[in-house]
Amino acid sequence: MLLKGHQVQMLPEEADALALPDVATDISLIGVNADLAVSVGGDGTMLRTFDLVAGKNVPVLGVNMGRLGYLTEFEPDQIDTAITSALSGALPIEQRMMVAGRLIRSDGSENGLWLGLNEVIVEKRDQGHTVRLEVMLDGNHFATYAADGLIVSTPTGSTAYNLSARGAVVAPTHLSLQLTPVAPHMLFDRSLILVPETEIRICVAGNRAANLSVDGRNVASLDEGDTIVVTQAMTFALLVTSGGGGFHQVLKQKFGLKDS
Repeated sequence: MLLKGHQVQMLPEEADALALPDVATDISLIGVNADLAVSVGGDGTMLRTFDLVAGKNVPVLGVNMGRLGYLTEFEPDQIDTAITSALSGALPIEQRMMVAGRLIRSDGSENGLWLGLNEVIVEKRDQGHTVRLEVMLDGNHFATYAADGLIVSTPTGSTAYNLSARGAVVAPTHLSLQLTPVAPHMLFDRSLILVPETEIRICVAGNRAANLSVDGRNVASLDEGDTIVVTQAMTFALLVTSGGGGFHQVLKQKFGLKDS
């Protein structure tokens, strides 16, 4: 299927739902040599889209179909104009830092590598208990947390789960990593803002198991001695914007901030 000279791709299940079999594309080919990815939904849909095109140098344009979001900057009635403008290069594109997580099992084997735009989270598996998580920063022991979990957030993700855990709000184009404890049972309960080159190692220190999630996707179960290594990703996400004060305006609306 061609749209004004551009070939359209969709995941097979989405193409089937819209009765457009000609645009069904294998998931491994989505975004290959693409000029633009269009995400129609909310911030969760945007995160899924960024996951699909990660490392393929494809800008993503978000169309908001839900409640007010931080990533979906365009409204449905703007979709035609926005896509045309984006394809012609008339809209600015922001680079957003991504985070990478790789899992090292207690026996030394490596199991998986994941990229996220928002965050990597290690959280307790069982309700009613905390989990003990040993943190090393650049190879040096920092602290062992007794908490519900730990969040390693990008600046974009600072307004997601990190915000609910009382982490700092960081401008989305800034370069940094935020390490934020979730409901810590200890005196030190502050969020740390770290330089992007920091290597963060989080090891399950006790016999209580944990779960590993990336951008809301559960990706692995962790047992005692398992370690997740979190770093800045080598690739950036590309976000199509309107060029206005989008982030600040959305932040004001979310928190009901007044001009006077």
